[in-house]
Amino acid sequence: MSLKLAIGGKGGVGKTTITSLLARCIAHLDKENSVIAIDADPVANLAAGLGIPEDTPITPISELSDLIAERTGAKPGTMGGFFTLNPKVDDIPDRFSLERDGVKLLVMGTVQSGGSGCICPESTILKALMNHLVLARNEIVVMDMEAGVEHLGRGTSGSMDALVVVVNPGKRSRVAAEKIRKLGHDIGIKRVVVLGNRVASPEDEALIRESLSDYEIIGCLPEMEEIAMSDRRGVRPYEDISKAPEALMDIARKFMALV
Repeated sequence: MSLKLAIGGKGGVGKTTITSLLARCIAHLDKENSVIAIDADPVANLAAGLGIPEDTPITPISELSDLIAERTGAKPGTMGGFFTLNPKVDDIPDRFSLERDGVKLLVMGTVQSGGSGCICPESTILKALMNHLVLARNEIVVMDMEAGVEHLGRGTSGSMDALVVVVNPGKRSRVAAEKIRKLGHDIGIKRVVVLGNRVASPEDEALIRESLSDYEIIGCLPEMEEIAMSDRRGVRPYEDISKAPEALMDIARKFMALV
């Protein structure tokens, strides 16, 4: 099965936690396919949600200077000049990912100079890698995106199965959904769905559904005390993912049914 999901949302809505839980749930439900979780957020912390120890050294792909120079023919940090726009990247996911419980983590990193649209060796390797993950590999990809859409070209974006916008009942979160949907459509993502999170009551769910009535709403997740407790202890929630709430497993199944 090949499933490609990009997950976004206003800061503080629980986007990264949802990304890690969905990746783990899908890996639990589907033992036959590989799951790759991509951290494309400038403030990378998806590793913690997946249960990878914080003392584990992780170098973002954008900071692998020797590899980037080898594959593109240009030194990172440079702009202009000549370098390959189609570097070899097919070995990167297996060489540089960290795995736990059937989920491989790739941390993309960000381009430090030239802006998000710069044509430089770092951005070239990141875009080529994203193209490869989305278009060439028959795997499940769950991407935690913030500025991470800069790694997606229009052709790549069109092959994403869905952009998942995580929202809370708060108004600012719901207003941000429209900006994220527009961004998704602008780069060619055809299907945009809303996932309600931290829904404390039927009234909260009704508010989300009524205020975002022109969206496809994939489901709503309740406030989970386990997540708050795990955050205080500095551990991932639901160490045994099979004991995650049925509402979470049900949403994971709905995404798996998209393909």
